[in-house]
Amino acid sequence: MTQLEVVLSVCIIVLLITSVSLASYVIRVRNRAKQRSTFGPWPIPKLRPSEIDPAFTPGPYGPNLDCEVHHIANIEVRSGVSDLEQWILAVLSKKSLSMFEFGTCTGRTTYLWARNSAPEARITTLTLAPDQLAAYVKEAGDEEDVTHDALTETIYSSFLYSGTSVEAKITQLFGDSKSFDETPYIKSCDLIFVDGSHAYSYVKSDTAKALSMIKPGGLVVWHDYRGPRKQKGVWRALNELARTHPLRHVGGTSLVIYRAPE
Repeated sequence: MTQLEVVLSVCIIVLLITSVSLASYVIRVRNRAKQRSTFGPWPIPKLRPSEIDPAFTPGPYGPNLDCEVHHIANIEVRSGVSDLEQWILAVLSKKSLSMFEFGTCTGRTTYLWARNSAPEARITTLTLAPDQLAAYVKEAGDEEDVTHDALTETIYSSFLYSGTSVEAKITQLFGDSKSFDETPYIKSCDLIFVDGSHAYSYVKSDTAKALSMIKPGGLVVWHDYRGPRKQKGVWRALNELARTHPLRHVGGTSLVIYRAPE
């Protein structure tokens, strides 16, 4: 084999490897956009917002006025809840009187719940205070980057709702959710949002508490169901739960919902 033939052979091999890698990347990106894996749909079945609540049923001009809410766009904020997801949560709060949130972060969801719900509605939200980081309990199998994210989001002692006209509707709890005593809230909540630490052990713990706190007919909503390569703790915990509970993934979002039996 001449030197030129060797060089050409190496170039061909490099091109083949590059082509396969690029094709694999394109497939992953396309599947992520379509919210499916390489080998088929994600385990939790999808549903449309209108299947959650009739308020989301579109009219001839798109979403109807029952879906009108006060809203703050997700621009340069720490919260990863998209505008579409936040709109869905805000609309759901309009029919809820007792709401609970695992993971306050900036207080954006908390504020929009309070702003859009009935005057008599009450919201309770739970987060670690900045001086409580040592209370966080990382367990075997919890990813380091997820732990880091959870702790770096725990930097707030005041929130978006602080000092607003709806602050009186909100009870702010500080503490680690694993040590949170949910017994005063058993079967008392209309709407629960699970968006605390995305470590597997925390998603499991928060979920178990949320399921005991939701009242018959109420909704539990989880954030960040994004496929097997992102937020793996959420992916694993919810896919496990879906074997025993009729979870549904809201298409076009990272939200998963469960409605408790009446």
